[in-house]
Amino acid sequence: MYGIVFFGARLYGDAGLQLVFIVASVWGWYQWLHGPGKDAAAVAVAPSAPLVVTRLDRKGWIASLAGWALGFALLALFLDWFTDTDVPYIDGFLTAGSLLGTLLTARKKVENWHTWIVVDLIYVGLYIHKNLYLTALLYALFVVLAVLGLRTWDRAARKGAA
Repeated sequence: MYGIVFFGARLYGDAGLQLVFIVASVWGWYQWLHGPGKDAAAVAVAPSAPLVVTRLDRKGWIASLAGWALGFALLALFLDWFTDTDVPYIDGFLTAGSLLGTLLTARKKVENWHTWIVVDLIYVGLYIHKNLYLTALLYALFVVLAVLGLRTWDRAARKGAA
């Protein structure tokens, strides 16, 4: 449904994200259950432990920020050149950030919550700008949930590292 709402608001990055979220949720669920680096055949032969909450190392932070920047540049240019959106740069930035947040969530990285807090805070303003007031309210709630998620996963990561 949100894909239709966002398409109507000319938020094409957000509209496309709705399809990505469906696919990524299935992939993430599989990752959480079976851990990293296992395909279905390998899991059938030797099941692995479920993924645990961890933190990004320095290399992971750099790769994440570089990926967000590259995704932003590519998406913003695409949206600017090939669509009639009036907000190509913010839509590209938030779409790239949402893709990063989804990937980090699927990998159970604490930093996913930092990403979601930043992205959702900016989305609140964007949705107000687009007169999507109920959606802005929903995303304000997402910010609160992301802060709570950060606290919970931070404790889990510290406990797992101990």
